[in-house]
Amino acid sequence: MSLIEVRHLRKEYPNVTPLKDVNATVDEGEVISIIGPSGTGKSTFIRCLNRLETPTSGQILVDGIDMCDPDTDLPAMRQKMGMVFQNYALFSHKLVVENLMMAPMDLLGLSKQEAYDQALDLLETVGLRDKALAWPHELSGGQRQRVAIARGLAMRPKILLFDEPTSALDPQMVSEVLSVITSLAERGLTMLVVTHEMRFARDASSRVFYMDRGELWEAGPPKQIFDHPQRQETHDFIFRVRAWEWEIHTLTPDIHAMEASLATYCQRQFMSGRATHTCLLLVEETVSNQLLGLARKRGITDPNIHMTLVAGEGGIDMELLLDYRGRLVAEGEPTANERDDLSLSIIKGLCDHWELVEPGLVRLYVRC
Repeated sequence: MSLIEVRHLRKEYPNVTPLKDVNATVDEGEVISIIGPSGTGKSTFIRCLNRLETPTSGQILVDGIDMCDPDTDLPAMRQKMGMVFQNYALFSHKLVVENLMMAPMDLLGLSKQEAYDQALDLLETVGLRDKALAWPHELSGGQRQRVAIARGLAMRPKILLFDEPTSALDPQMVSEVLSVITSLAERGLTMLVVTHEMRFARDASSRVFYMDRGELWEAGPPKQIFDHPQRQETHDFIFRVRAWEWEIHTLTPDIHAMEASLATYCQRQFMSGRATHTCLLLVEETVSNQLLGLARKRGITDPNIHMTLVAGEGGIDMELLLDYRGRLVAEGEPTANERDDLSLSIIKGLCDHWELVEPGLVRLYVRC
C-alpha cells in the first residue's frame, strides 16, 4: 500500500476551483517534485494533504487513514507530516533554537534538555548549529529557510511537505536551501516539494508531478517528464521555464533591466560566472552594438527584436536565438558603412558556431 493515496480530490472556493479531480499515489521514500504554471493548484494540493485546507470532496489516505474523515485525529496525523512554508513562518520573538524546541516539548513530551539537544542536532544537519542562539531577523533569507526545514524535522515526521521553499529567496540563496533538501532526499525521507527549480526537480526527484488547470496531468520519472513528456502542455511548460526571453521595441531599451533579468536566469540555471559573463557580452554585442546600431542608422524606431536564450543541462552550453524579422530585414543586409566590424569580431570569438536559419532569424551556439 502506498504511504499517500489521493482519490478524486477536489477543492472549490466561491469564485475559483483550484483542484478539480486530482488522483495520485506516493510511496515511502519517494521525493516528488510538483511543477506547473502558477495558479494551477500546486500549493492548494500540498495544503490539502495535511488539512491546512479542507477539501470539498475526495479522499486523502495517509498510512491508510483518511485525512478527510470527520472522525480522524488530525493533530495526531499532522505530526506525521512536517511543513515548510515559502515565508519561513518562524517566531520572531523566539531564538532559533527555541523555534525548534517548542513543538517537540508540547506535542512529543520531550524534556527541555532533550528538545534542546535534538534542536542542536537538526541545526547541525542544515549547517546552522552556530546560529542556535541567534534571532530570526539576524539571519539571511536562506538561513531562515534552512531553520524552517530543521523545524519541520523536529517532530520526526514520516513525510515532509515543501510549499515553494525557494520562491522568496534571492538567486544566490537558492542553492544553499536546495542543497539541504537534496541531502534529506538522500536519507530516504518521503518528501513532496512544490518548486519552480527545474534543476532540482530533475536531479533530486524520484518522480515529477506536472499540474495544470487544477489536475495532475502527467506524472513520471524526471527523465520522462523533461526529455519525453507525453503531453504538449508539459513540453511547452518545460521549454518556457528553461528559456529566457526578452523583446525590444524601442531604440532606448532599459539595458540594465534586461541584463539583470538575464543574470538572474543564468544563476537559476547554475551557470558559472564565466558563462554568465559570456551571455551578457553576447547579448550586448549582438543587440546593442549590431541590431540597435543598424536600426538607428536606418531611422527605424521599433526594431522589433525578440531574444530567446536556452541553457543546456548544468549550464555548460547555451543557444541564443535572435529574431528580428521586421523592417531591419525588409531593408536588406547591412552595408559596409552600417556594420560594426569590431562587434562582429567579438561575436565570432564568443560563438562556437552560428546559423542563419532564415533572413532575420539567427541561432548562435556557445559552449562555456
